[in-house]
Amino acid sequence: MAFRRKRRHSDTDPFTDLLFNALLGFTFMFLIAVFFLNPPTKQGDIPAKAEYIITATWEPGRPDDIDLWVRGPTGDRVWYLHPEAGLMNLDRDDRGLLNDEMIVDGNRITNPLNQEIVTIRGRAPGEYTVNLQYYASQTGQPVDADVVVTRVNPRLQIVYKGSTTLDYVNQEKTAVRFTVNRDGSVSDVNTLQTKITE
Repeated sequence: MAFRRKRRHSDTDPFTDLLFNALLGFTFMFLIAVFFLNPPTKQGDIPAKAEYIITATWEPGRPDDIDLWVRGPTGDRVWYLHPEAGLMNLDRDDRGLLNDEMIVDGNRITNPLNQEIVTIRGRAPGEYTVNLQYYASQTGQPVDADVVVTRVNPRLQIVYKGSTTLDYVNQEKTAVRFTVNRDGSVSDVNTLQTKITE
């Protein structure tokens, strides 16, 4: 007599297993996506902080190159070839129209702003000298540059605002000199001329 084996029937079918595995896969991909959406915080990053901001601005769209030079209390200078010195940084070196254009989707985009910016990240006491140099000219004409020195902390305060005219290439003029006191206040704001480019 032959025995016939009974077929075992499962309570689940393959379609249910497939759905469960798909749900498990989607859950795993969701967790990975959430992890990459919220990357871990970088350790050791120090936010940029400025105590004083010095800007030199001249006629928008003008191709001439004006350079901003700043000498700090220790004699260190920031300028286009030495953009960092002590607590001072040249944040933007503007070369007239050079490097002010880019092509996006076949369209030419131009930034007409002519502005150089130096930030001072601390309150080192002593005298600061802000000079302008007429570095290069395509127009051969004099350039009027507006210089603004702003104290940022604890509240925004304009320390100096004035205009300087540069008449010819390589001319250097002192826009302003000011002294930072130990408490961070500014005194002795003047325009006595001195060369700092040599």
